[in-house]
Amino acid sequence: MGLYLCLSDLKCEDIILIEVISVRFNCHGKLYFFDPAGIQVKAGDKVIVETAKGLDIGDCAAGNHLVEDEAVIQPLRPVVRVATEDDLHTAELNKTREKEAFEICREKIAQHDLDMKLVDVECSFEGNKIMFFFTSDGRVDFRELVKDLASVFRTRIELRQIGVRDETKMLGGIGICGRPYCCSQFLNDFEPVSTKMAKTQSMSLNPSKISGSCGRLMCCLRYEQEAYEELNKTIPKIGAFVQTTSGYGNVVQTNVLRQKVRVKLDGENDTEIKTFDTDQVATVAGGRPKPGEALPDVLVYVEKEPEVIEPEEDPWKAPNLFALEENEQNRADNASRERNKSEPKKRLHNNSRNRGKGGNQKKPAPGSNQAKPPQGQNNQPKQQNGQQANTQQKSSGGNRSYNRRRPNRPKNRGQANDDKPRQKNE
Repeated sequence: MGLYLCLSDLKCEDIILIEVISVRFNCHGKLYFFDPAGIQVKAGDKVIVETAKGLDIGDCAAGNHLVEDEAVIQPLRPVVRVATEDDLHTAELNKTREKEAFEICREKIAQHDLDMKLVDVECSFEGNKIMFFFTSDGRVDFRELVKDLASVFRTRIELRQIGVRDETKMLGGIGICGRPYCCSQFLNDFEPVSTKMAKTQSMSLNPSKISGSCGRLMCCLRYEQEAYEELNKTIPKIGAFVQTTSGYGNVVQTNVLRQKVRVKLDGENDTEIKTFDTDQVATVAGGRPKPGEALPDVLVYVEKEPEVIEPEEDPWKAPNLFALEENEQNRADNASRERNKSEPKKRLHNNSRNRGKGGNQKKPAPGSNQAKPPQGQNNQPKQQNGQQANTQQKSSGGNRSYNRRRPNRPKNRGQANDDKPRQKNE
């Protein structure tokens, strides 16, 4: 319906639409159009279709849809039926047969000592033909090999030589980008790729960095080629003599995607390099003028209005249903922030007062036997002796032969030992 409405708005009376379905015969194959013949097929269903080689089974990649008549290659072959359980069982038997044929063919290749690498084997749905795909650096005479394979399988044998790109497409794998190969995922045909594309995109010409696992240039070099060609039209080349909003100079570096240019400006400070947008730079035709000639004025720059960036709203934020609760919550948050800011200052002030008054010193418990120092006597020397002992302990590395300060003992030793039982002399 949507396609008909779009075409009616464009008033294209000569466009003819045909109902088709898209079918892929293997995971790395291209899509083919078939006539559904009145059968409603969903994406993902297995279907039996009629091909030039006979009946074959494939996966429906897109259900019934409309395409233009020019996109269809005639004759459009029909869909026979949606695959049944018997058809699926036959497909499983063919898969098992392909594995056996692969091992037998490798043994035959080794027996005939042929310079070829077997890549894949495909068995037709009806079982009347087996195709072997291989790669080789040159031409191979495999006539004797075909006779041996025909005598083993008792069916039609076909050997097809393919290139290294087709080999990579069949085998699949992971590229240097961490994703599956493009050729095995969605590319239907191989398009030519040249080294000029790598130069246009300012890439390193090291073959190991711009080549895929097949040994050819990576197919993804062509994806952004058109965009780079358009962007390079608006940016000057490196070394060009240009006029900028800050004066004249030569281009030393360019950033095509960001449309930025670094220019070494002329003047007393030859090392001054500034970055400009492409609209702030204009190339002087003919390069730098000769000494004595006037510098041409070729720059036409219009200042842009500053863009007002609006704050982005969080689409997942829940709306505030009650305004009073929101205000009270804000007041509580502000009060907690002020309280947290004032608490560290109070702690620092109290600690400084305690140090001045000696508040950190522990007082002896009442009733203890520890003797109090006489009044007017300064305890500073004892503290110094204790510090010397501690430093001596650290420097000695665990040696306990230092002079330890003896603890204070009570004056009346008899009173301190009254609690202990005395032994009688017999």
